[in-house]
Amino acid sequence: MDEKASFTADTLELLFLNQVAIRAALEELSLWVSQRGSAQIHENVMGALRALDVNADAISANIAVLRE
Repeated sequence: MDEKASFTADTLELLFLNQVAIRAALEELSLWVSQRGSAQIHENVMGALRALDVNADAISANIAVLRE
């Protein structure tokens, strides 16, 4: 792997880890909101988090390609 691809993969991996951390924080907040009676808001947030999960799979696969 050349230096540019390595740098790109490292940067994308850090962004990916940030996305995972933000997802976890949003899920915690969503659960807290749900416990206080706002089930609809919780469902809306969980729908958005599912989209993050789908994108996370693609990001991981693309990082792996860069690292080859």
